Amino acid sequence: MSEQQPESVRQAWRDVVGTARRSAAEGLVVGTSGNVSARVGDIVLVTPSGVPYDRLGPDDAVGVDLEGHQVIGDLGPTSELPLHLAVYRSTDAAAVVHTHAVHATAVSTLVAEVPLVHYAAAILGGPVRTAAYARYGTPELADSMLEALRDRTGCLLANHGTVTYGDTLDQAYDRTAQLEWLCHLWLTASSVPGRTPALLTTAQLAEVTEALKGYGQRG
Repeated sequence: MSEQQPESVRQAWRDVVGTARRSAAEGLVVGTSGNVSARVGDIVLVTPSGVPYDRLGPDDAVGVDLEGHQVIGDLGPTSELPLHLAVYRSTDAAAVVHTHAVHATAVSTLVAEVPLVHYAAAILGGPVRTAAYARYGTPELADSMLEALRDRTGCLLANHGTVTYGDTLDQAYDRTAQLEWLCHLWLTASSVPGRTPALLTTAQLAEVTEALKGYGQRG
């Protein structure tokens, strides 16, 4: 990346690469599947198409504007660029993580909404929906995803994977990890023969949502 780019843009690219590598190291993607992006002003830094994450360096940065026109780099952006741009145009997100996490993808083939087996759903804004299937990289998939993300910060993509967003890449990634864990938990509990998992009520989830507003350290 050119030294003429602001440090905020160069740091965002480093964070994108680091998060993409983390998603591979922690088993949320295989090979070059999945993709990561971060927004700095009107520029979206996004992983390129078909390049292994461990090969990406400072000179491989890919940046587009909010209309999808490439403004940084020579490598082509991920084929899922429409998905990322749809999130940025419709929310105040600063980061988006898309994975093919195994348990979450398995659940996306089974249910229209992840059952409320744990209050971790509150971290994602409520019961996590499954977006209707559409081919990867299409406007139809982006539209389906936005419907599933309504009032949520994460969703499943049917027969495909996950999408989460946040104020930072760390937050977006944590939401992805929580969603994968939630799906793993439900699959594990529901696999016990002759037993059906007890589920939380929407009132119980709302209570947790309120409690989370005061969670964590205060400055």
